[in-house]
Amino acid sequence: MTGGALTSVVLTGADGKVVKGELSAGRWVATEDLGYDKAYTWSGSAKGEDGTDVPVTGSFRTIKPQRLTSAKLNVDDNQTYGVAMPLKVTFSAPVQDKASVQKAMTVKTSVPTEGAWAWLSDTEAHWRPKEYWKPNTEVALDANVYGVPFGGGAFGKNDVHAQFKIADRALVAKANTQTKRFEIYRDGVLLHDLPASYGKESDPGRVTRSGIHVVQQKEASRRMKSTVYNYDVPVTWAVLISQNGEFVHENNDTIPSQGKENVSHGCANLSGPNARIFFDLTMVGDPVEVVGSTVQLGLADPNGPAHNDYWQWTLDWAAWTAKSAAIG
Repeated sequence: MTGGALTSVVLTGADGKVVKGELSAGRWVATEDLGYDKAYTWSGSAKGEDGTDVPVTGSFRTIKPQRLTSAKLNVDDNQTYGVAMPLKVTFSAPVQDKASVQKAMTVKTSVPTEGAWAWLSDTEAHWRPKEYWKPNTEVALDANVYGVPFGGGAFGKNDVHAQFKIADRALVAKANTQTKRFEIYRDGVLLHDLPASYGKESDPGRVTRSGIHVVQQKEASRRMKSTVYNYDVPVTWAVLISQNGEFVHENNDTIPSQGKENVSHGCANLSGPNARIFFDLTMVGDPVEVVGSTVQLGLADPNGPAHNDYWQWTLDWAAWTAKSAAIG
């Protein structure tokens, strides 16, 4: 028989389990993942151009990868994040075929959102919108990389998925190291204008980096330690904004300098009550826009950002999209 179409298919694994699948327009597709290095047999029927039904059978074995590469996300199901939240897929080993992997990853949003993937290292694919997220956006991130060739004999070990939401407000903090002010805006309206002290400019290692930072963690109390500068200080209302050690936190000892002089080791120092204001208002994913200092946050900074930092917003859109592995 030639020129026929499948009319039924049953695919069975070596364990006797029938694989779920769908038949459409004469083509059968499995709707569940097949195992690596597994034997399968199939049987069914096909109808020829003359209308004759004939039985068909076959067998095959799936590929045996040289190694498997796993994936994990930086966001979780049913969580809410701020309007600057970047998305990140981290792989357990360097990816050679980035185009193949990127093609298997999608971001779907409840409102139109322009965004793009960028590879910031061989093991990290990041996605961010061109502009800050619109409040109340619902997001579905799917990295369907199981079975995808990663290059060099590697294949994807697992799929990862997350559905989450962007907050119902756009909270943006503006940190000006020249005016020594820390302003908090919600939906474009100034809520608080607070005096602050930032990193001491005479020491490049202490400068608060300029650029858009992203809130990553909140701790009601924390010990700030440095072997380089020999300090170990307990603080409250600590909000991590960069993995290079920059926080917004309480430091009542620098109150005389807040609004007047930059004396910190890189953090934004506020009084206890003012630090509590920001701590209570902010969430993971909120942007903190730092301006006025002599050192920029980004790869050119010898002291950062750390490998797992959120520095996506320091790149303009042209530089960001240039890091995509998309072809065509």
